[in-house]
Amino acid sequence: MTEETPGFDEKPDVPSDTESAGNPDDTAQSAESAETAGSAPAGDDNQATALTAQLDQVRTALNERTADLQRLQAEYQNYRRRVERDRITVKEIAAANLLSELLPTLDDVGRAREHGELVGGFKSVAESLETAVAKLGLQQFGKEGEPFDPTIHEALMHSYAPDVTETTCVAILQPGYRIGERTIRPARVAVAEPQPGTQTTKSASEEDAKASDEENGGPEEG
Repeated sequence: MTEETPGFDEKPDVPSDTESAGNPDDTAQSAESAETAGSAPAGDDNQATALTAQLDQVRTALNERTADLQRLQAEYQNYRRRVERDRITVKEIAAANLLSELLPTLDDVGRAREHGELVGGFKSVAESLETAVAKLGLQQFGKEGEPFDPTIHEALMHSYAPDVTETTCVAILQPGYRIGERTIRPARVAVAEPQPGTQTTKSASEEDAKASDEENGGPEEG
């Protein structure tokens, strides 16, 4: 008898194309993960750029508001100084208008003092008046021997004198008065100028003396 060779009824365990391809769901998830991983750095860069732009905008707005605040503060300080200056000016003008009406009385008091007539009750009243106007800021000026200044002096008399080297107040006819830097009335004075030719003679004498010293080897020592 001939032995039959057993046949191979079962199929060999060879993986099919479907199995080798794997599960479609798993493939899709893997592709999505790869896509997400690839796009993540680009998204972070865009977000960082947007945040930087917003930060720049905030900084710009802050700088603008700071500049506005500084400008308002400077304007307010200027306003305060202007108001204070105007207040002082108005106060000085009001005091000057009031005290101007009292200057003739103060002149009478001064003349009475010069003539020795400031005595008794009149003296007390005069001193009280002078104290009151001094508290209001009234100051008297003008003295004999001081240089003539046309901004504060009014020359009523003029003469020449050999003993002066510049235009000088030699007599105070009426004292001047001021409040702070504001002149209420200039001092009315008599002035004297150097005698014509005096300066030339003096200069020539000084030059001769200098030349003599130079010839003699300098001034003599005492």
